[in-house]
Amino acid sequence: MKKGIHPDYDYVIFRDTSCGKDFRIRSTVKSSQTVVWEDGNTYPFVTLDISSASHPVNCP
Repeated sequence: MKKGIHPDYDYVIFRDTSCGKDFRIRSTVKSSQTVVWEDGNTYPFVTLDISSASHPVNCP
């Protein structure tokens, strides 16, 4: 990859506010909020209204 043209791609904690589930994935999203994850490291934190954990299509 060319240097300097791609956004930073690193771990971010997302919280689905409709069910309270947290998950850590890599993303280019930016956030001014941070949270300490289970591994003891601090990551950017983003809340979501809905995710695959709470989407009606995935519910039994």
